Amino acid sequence: MIHLHPLLNKLPARETHRQRELALSVLVPVYNERHLVAASLERVLALESVHISRLEVIVVDDHSTDGTEEVLQQIARTDRRVRLIRHARNQGKGAAVRTALDQASGDVCVVHDADMEYNPADIPALLVPFIEEGADAVFGSRYLSAPYRRTLMYRHTQINKALTGLTNWVTDLNLSDVETCYKAVSTPLLKSLPLRSNDFRFEIELALKLAKRRARIFEVPIRYLPRSYEEGKKIRARDGLLALLAIARFSLVDDIYRADQYGSNILTSLQNARKFNKWMGDTLRPFIGDCVLEIGAGIGTLTSQFIPRTLYVASDINPHYLDYLHSYSLGKPYLRVLHVDATQASDFAPLANQFDTALMVNVLEHVPDEQATLRNLHHALQPGGRAVILVPQHPALYGSLDVALEHRERYTAAGLRASLEKAGFTVERVLDFNRTSVPGWALNAKVLKRTGFSRVQLKILEVLMPAIRRLDRVWPWGGLSVIGVGIKK
Repeated sequence: MIHLHPLLNKLPARETHRQRELALSVLVPVYNERHLVAASLERVLALESVHISRLEVIVVDDHSTDGTEEVLQQIARTDRRVRLIRHARNQGKGAAVRTALDQASGDVCVVHDADMEYNPADIPALLVPFIEEGADAVFGSRYLSAPYRRTLMYRHTQINKALTGLTNWVTDLNLSDVETCYKAVSTPLLKSLPLRSNDFRFEIELALKLAKRRARIFEVPIRYLPRSYEEGKKIRARDGLLALLAIARFSLVDDIYRADQYGSNILTSLQNARKFNKWMGDTLRPFIGDCVLEIGAGIGTLTSQFIPRTLYVASDINPHYLDYLHSYSLGKPYLRVLHVDATQASDFAPLANQFDTALMVNVLEHVPDEQATLRNLHHALQPGGRAVILVPQHPALYGSLDVALEHRERYTAAGLRASLEKAGFTVERVLDFNRTSVPGWALNAKVLKRTGFSRVQLKILEVLMPAIRRLDRVWPWGGLSVIGVGIKK
């Protein structure tokens, strides 16, 4: 018989909290669609589904000049579910979607074009993976197998498949239809993305940024009724060329978080430094036991290296990271995700004496009360359990990067040892980590006064990582970080 850790039965699993109904926000960009928009919106407003608890339709008129505005005003007056916004000038589909998104309040947003090419009756099917599979995003695909399918324009289809193939190559996904209009995304996730494109490049940008955020993306077959250019189809050949440029741009730029109080946008580049993070994981692994509490897990950079375990609790306070971790935990019965504030004793009360390891990497330097945090870790550990703490080292290196990251201080090895002992730990070991990066940090934080990490420098670091790991001990100064391992008496 397999025995699960008793705490697993007490901590909630994501699967037990699925919503069976979702509030839906339909974002409708409109430009010069006087003859179709009324019929199109009528089909949206007729939506009925056991999965939709509330429907709101946010229409953005992108400065139409053909009488569309008057049609939309009549619709908004007669149905309270419709909210109408008008741009003072024409800006493009992406800009209209951003404007609508700012007003969205549903659990899930889906984009619906104002023409009649897509059938809103397919929208409820897009919601099923959110409910059943914990999806972060669901794309409606015009090319997946279905009971029947309208034959499409060949040349347009081949261009779409080429763009989808290139997108798949840079994201390592296997999408079948990247240019589909029907992209449904969790509203908090969508609002946290810095969407820059004003035109049809929005489709590529959204797909690449969701991939970089490691979103759980699903596809659902949908119907599609293409219209000709004579009938008013707006996408042109130049949009295909612009899409190629968008793939190149958004595959290179890690602009995937809006600026927020958690510094998500600053920390992203470090989390994507895979070889560096593997080095960190290999350094910490000898001190990691079988029942682990990780404080400040982020997007699971270390979590993914240390599971499976008998019990692993990944925690954070950043809601974007928690959403990702919850999705990541699906199908992993040993992994639980919790909101845990390192300074709040109440968050640790249910975790008392449960863990043989408390892991906290680059967190202690942020908290206002260091000793309260260390005592909380002490409380969560079993007698003989380890607290494994990594913090930035060298007070003399404190500079612009530390200010941007809101570091309270940079530690010394002696200072970290004293802090652990004051909190009741017996210090097992204190060791340096990453001596090689000290000159680079000094250059960026003290001389160049940067507030973010250079992508070029991080790329060089990744490429040279095998050599760096071999030579790191050669340098005569202490590491950029220091690791302290304390044992609960």
